Amino acid sequence: MKKSQKYIGKRGIIGALCVGLVLSTASCNDQELLNPQPETAISGANAFDTPDRILGLVNGVYKSIKNANFYGGNYYTYTEARGEEFINRTSNTFTAYEAWNQTLNSGSNFVAGFWSAAYTAINNANILIKGLNDNPTKVSAALNKQYIAEAKFARALSYFALVTLYARPFNEDKGASKGLPLRLQAETSTDNNDLKRSTVAEVYAQIIKDLNEAEADLPLNHATALLNTTRAHRNTAIALKTRVYLNSGNYAKVIEEAKKIVSETAPYAAGSGVNHKLQNIVEIFTTNYTSTESILSVPMTDLDNVGGQSSFPYVFNANSEYNLNPNGIWGETEWRTADLRRTFARTASGLQFLTKYSKPSPFLDYMPIIRYSEVLLNYAEAAARTGDLTKAVELLKAVRNRSDASYVFPQSAIGTQTALVNTILKERRIELLGEGFRSNDLLRNLLPLPAKSSSALSAPEVKPTDSNYTFPLPNVEIVTNKLLLD
Repeated sequence: MKKSQKYIGKRGIIGALCVGLVLSTASCNDQELLNPQPETAISGANAFDTPDRILGLVNGVYKSIKNANFYGGNYYTYTEARGEEFINRTSNTFTAYEAWNQTLNSGSNFVAGFWSAAYTAINNANILIKGLNDNPTKVSAALNKQYIAEAKFARALSYFALVTLYARPFNEDKGASKGLPLRLQAETSTDNNDLKRSTVAEVYAQIIKDLNEAEADLPLNHATALLNTTRAHRNTAIALKTRVYLNSGNYAKVIEEAKKIVSETAPYAAGSGVNHKLQNIVEIFTTNYTSTESILSVPMTDLDNVGGQSSFPYVFNANSEYNLNPNGIWGETEWRTADLRRTFARTASGLQFLTKYSKPSPFLDYMPIIRYSEVLLNYAEAAARTGDLTKAVELLKAVRNRSDASYVFPQSAIGTQTALVNTILKERRIELLGEGFRSNDLLRNLLPLPAKSSSALSAPEVKPTDSNYTFPLPNVEIVTNKLLLD
């Protein structure tokens, strides 16, 4: 990470003692947020002195994940723009036009901004882990283990986002390509700035290691539905493992992990920990952000939200910068008008715009990171690819019929392994539309990024062999990390 980032990383986490991803804690109330004390005066030497300060640091790790260039906003904008489901209308370089028309380069703002945001989250997690190991008696042994587990989960989530954007797909060569610098130590100076990239496989191995250790020490649940949605618990780590294993083609492990939180028969639900299950698809995006379908989400509040051109709801809905592509999944005829997911759109000037995130300014929709429906689709795809077509169809139907109860898949769509896998991939495009999945689903399957166009703008196809198939490394990191290109 760049030199200034490491310095800011430590100061940022210490300065964020009362600004966490979580909306409510014992140490951070509305009055304190409205009238903040000069917490930045706290030094690294006493940041771990009290349970309240430590909880503030835990919240700071989640806060860094909520960065505007990370899961707070731009991650969704740029990953969705790279795919074919949306048409750009403004040519605005500040709202992912370069990603949409496949011209991102090493100097692009988001290429540098996302890298910096993700590595800041990683370093904040590393600082928390080190501080808790160095001060093991400041909180109870159980809380100490839990907080370290939450930090490891955050580090794993951040590395997965990075490795799937800036490195070659795992399935291209079983992870043999160069990946990312694996920074696992707390950095409070620039002394260790130079660090070679580990391989993609090594990065994936670290992600799984962190998630396995997090699963063992995370609580089964938190005290409230809000905390179960905005902080990691055991099932959160398991759910993310199904995504990571799917991305690396380890379908047996996807199934093994999914079975921990998916019952044997419908209606599917997690049998222990948080009782995850499918809920009303409209309600979870409009009135109930903390239902048991929401495994992990980024909350927004009047006092702490992402707005303007970094806000996905603003860019894709309120400001009408991207309309739904009629030649993308929105034009799929088997996606019937009776499907409740068709209600997530509005029409203006003959174009359709996604309204999955429909709250007006200041755009306080929660941004979903992991939902239970994704876990079911991960499981379905892994089952289909390993020959269990019956289970795959059952899981697929659970997702589709939740939104369109009378729909029956034609036999041609589910009768063979190849057809069923393709149908599940199509269902992912419908179910997860606007949630940041499409471009990575293309890359993990080594498929081209499709061409797309409107009457005014166009973007070319990008083949897996093209240099711009993945994000370039940012110039700021190349300049400050002398070993990055070794």
